[in-house]
Amino acid sequence: MPTAISPAAPKRLGDRLLDAGLISSHQLELALREQKRTGKLIGAVLQQLGFASEQDISSFLAQDAQTPTVDVSTLEISPDAIGLVPYDFCKEAGLIPCRRTEDTLTLVMADPFNVMAIDRIEQMTRLRVEVLSAPRPDILDKLSTVNDREGSIDQTIDELMKIGDRRTGDDTSAPMMRAIEQIVGAAVKKTASDIHFEPDEKSLRIRMRIDGVLQAFMLVPKDLQEPFTARVKVMANLDVSETRLPQDGRFSFTLGRLELNLRVSCLPTNYGESVVMRILDGSNLLLDVQSLGLRKEDETRLASAVSRPHGIVLVTGPTGSGKTTTLYTALNSVNRLERAVFTLEDPIEYRLPHIRQTQVSEKIGLSFSTGLRTLLRQDPDVLLVGETRDKETAQLMVRAALTGHLVFSSLHTNDSFSAIPRLIDLGVEPFLLPATLHVVLAQRLVRRLCKACKEPVADPAAHLRSFNLPIPTDAEPAFWKPRGCPVCRNKGYKGRVAIFEMLVIDEDYTAVLHDGNVEKLKALAREKKMPLLFDDGLRRAFAGDTSLEEVFRVAFAH
Repeated sequence: MPTAISPAAPKRLGDRLLDAGLISSHQLELALREQKRTGKLIGAVLQQLGFASEQDISSFLAQDAQTPTVDVSTLEISPDAIGLVPYDFCKEAGLIPCRRTEDTLTLVMADPFNVMAIDRIEQMTRLRVEVLSAPRPDILDKLSTVNDREGSIDQTIDELMKIGDRRTGDDTSAPMMRAIEQIVGAAVKKTASDIHFEPDEKSLRIRMRIDGVLQAFMLVPKDLQEPFTARVKVMANLDVSETRLPQDGRFSFTLGRLELNLRVSCLPTNYGESVVMRILDGSNLLLDVQSLGLRKEDETRLASAVSRPHGIVLVTGPTGSGKTTTLYTALNSVNRLERAVFTLEDPIEYRLPHIRQTQVSEKIGLSFSTGLRTLLRQDPDVLLVGETRDKETAQLMVRAALTGHLVFSSLHTNDSFSAIPRLIDLGVEPFLLPATLHVVLAQRLVRRLCKACKEPVADPAAHLRSFNLPIPTDAEPAFWKPRGCPVCRNKGYKGRVAIFEMLVIDEDYTAVLHDGNVEKLKALAREKKMPLLFDDGLRRAFAGDTSLEEVFRVAFAH
């Protein structure tokens, strides 16, 4: 009798992607090793390693399964369909129900081969499932929009209040996660940089920092204060039981298409723990020197400084003035495959390609000084030291610059001139500064006038005189002022722009640097006609980017 031939086993996804030419054999080999180590699905591993995008894998799966691909952004979603499957399950499985007939539910799925999710929905709805396909980011973005995350926050709070014991019951996990997502989603829509959970005597107050100004968002019942705090601490991998000591952590968060990183700080207060979440959205990081908004001549000077093989480039300013963005942009301009680039950061705010980034951790003894000492043995070409905080770090940084390394760092000083005495206070020998320090860049952020509603000031000359400012003789002055409209939520401002003060150290400063006298430095800078922070703010006001009032608020004292 002839031997029965068993059907060939279906090819694995990795092999099918290899056959389709989407990945190489070396990439597949490494991905399989990583899959064995982590236990993740091969598609997720390939995306994590950067070998294949989610869009490529989704399109391939749809074509391979002969599943129709749809444009989710234009797809009409039926309320009868979306209400049949819990939001949290849809997000986890990467799907969205779009329409329902008498016995059929149509799903749009990122992975049409996810039979477990299909079976679960058939059991849940008692309907036959029909599958369409779309990329996962598109599905999540549509899912977030359809569920109107900000608009339903009150419903979620009501749902949480109806649940029994919120501190011990597992049934609060899904609605609490949804509440956190709704709050973060609202913050992203409002372009907030920080979310404050502020405990009060009888409520939990939530505020958001929008364009540098804190604004009220909502009040949450006091009973939900501890569950909110505990959930954020769990997400940030912090000790939930520790409520007496400050803690810091971070977590990643997917909101539609956005991959966000959130930095969390917990501080004990008399009414409970204060929690502040800083939103780090890498999608807005342009890493282009032109995007910073420097004067053209300052762009040239900065490019010249960072093109040198060694030396120090410092960025100064208070917390939240955009120093990290400027440092990353400068660092990206020197990031080449033939260069070894390292960073020491606290914390690592954005992941940069081809750069080895190290997180400073004082708890385990990895400070900026110990980390920098180790990095100097890693054969670096370029170093970024997130902040120069102590004597040892400052001295090591100067030593690195003297021995052929290009070093970027930040200092907390009010202006560019104050960086010189600050470095001397930290133990740097004054005679080393002319040989190592190239540029000190001070900066602030001012609110940008809303482009939709800003209006010109009727009498610019009188406006200048009201601030005791001279009237330009070379051109007719022009200023704009805020009015307020729905686009800017009647604030008159939308977004922020940076203003700068660039101190370029050349041979003219050699004698003045030895004693670190700020007044002598300023006098020499005035002789060289160096624009100060306030001058750059006026440039922005003349260009219509911001108002004169905003420049005075941020930069007049400097």
